[in-house]
Amino acid sequence: MIKSETPDNIKIAMLGSFPPLRGLSSYCLELALSIADLVDTEFISFKKLYPSFIYPGGGLNEDNTFPAINHPKLNIKRRLTWYNPFTWLKEGLFGDANLLHAQWWSLPLFPIYFIICSCYKIRRKPIVITVHNVLPHEKSFAYKKLSGSLFRLADHLIVHTAKNKEQMITVYGISSNKISLVPHGSLDFHVKQGIERDKIREEMGFDTKDKIILLFGAIRAYKGVDTAIKSFAQVLAKIPESRLLIAGKLWEKWEPYHNLIKELNLENYISTYLDYIPSGEVYRYFTASDIVILPYHHFDSQSGVGATAISFRKPLIVTDAGGLPDLVCDQRFVVRPNDVSCLATAIIGCINDPVQLKAMTDASEIITNKLAWPEIANKTYSIYKRLTD
Repeated sequence: MIKSETPDNIKIAMLGSFPPLRGLSSYCLELALSIADLVDTEFISFKKLYPSFIYPGGGLNEDNTFPAINHPKLNIKRRLTWYNPFTWLKEGLFGDANLLHAQWWSLPLFPIYFIICSCYKIRRKPIVITVHNVLPHEKSFAYKKLSGSLFRLADHLIVHTAKNKEQMITVYGISSNKISLVPHGSLDFHVKQGIERDKIREEMGFDTKDKIILLFGAIRAYKGVDTAIKSFAQVLAKIPESRLLIAGKLWEKWEPYHNLIKELNLENYISTYLDYIPSGEVYRYFTASDIVILPYHHFDSQSGVGATAISFRKPLIVTDAGGLPDLVCDQRFVVRPNDVSCLATAIIGCINDPVQLKAMTDASEIITNKLAWPEIANKTYSIYKRLTD
């Protein structure tokens, strides 16, 4: 077990989203609890995160299924509102932390982050920014322009992958010595012990002998849902007991995928749950599945879904995009993006082979140990120390 370093008498403020909000809350929860083991931590979260027109259809609803939060050195403040700049100024000008650590991932939050970070800069207090999305998932000139202006306020930046570090240097012109690589940790709080897989499968309408392939997370164009469906048609032809489970909230119209499923006569073999999956229900989908696939067309960062999959020690097949290959030990299960046959071959090569599945499960255990939160907290804390000494 990794031991934490001895803490000093400093206090840090962390800016991001925190349960029961959605957003980046799963990551922030794990990181804040681990950092609080080392140093007094104040988490600056939101009372109102976004205006409703940005995320219609219940996208701003709170998720009250996160685990209870209780840590003696973690103080959570939920005061920020997107519509009230005075809440931004109050946190920026009057916070008593020695350092600000901001979690950056969403363009609509730019005004809030820019004001708070600017206030810390004026007060000569160091700023660390973890950049979760170096580039936007969809094309956006504004994202690069505004993110660049935010990054210039930082004394140090953290990214999750080596590719991200290269992008920070080439796209934003940031010096290499101002950037640290700290991985995205596994999201272990989703895991529930003593759960019977067969019972979960029965409740979800699956047979105990089905070979279930899980595609989990928000349904967006870059996620490769079309590739997954086409590949599954080839898998089904070879392995009749295979099933594809697609679960996640829609960020685009489902109709093209529905038509593709119908065209390939897959209606009876693909199950869908096209809505936000509450934190307390995530375990059901991963427990029921045999393997998890991340067939992303393009991607630049690390995946929260991937971090969740390895927390459940699930066999994982990914595309060669962003930091996804870091989640897989056996490169046979890192496939080319947009390659239907290559993905199908990888799935067929493992889903009906208990020995191979066991090897992939063991590999997920190895990856999980590499992404342990105490080690991540120690790396992050060492950055705080350099900036505050």
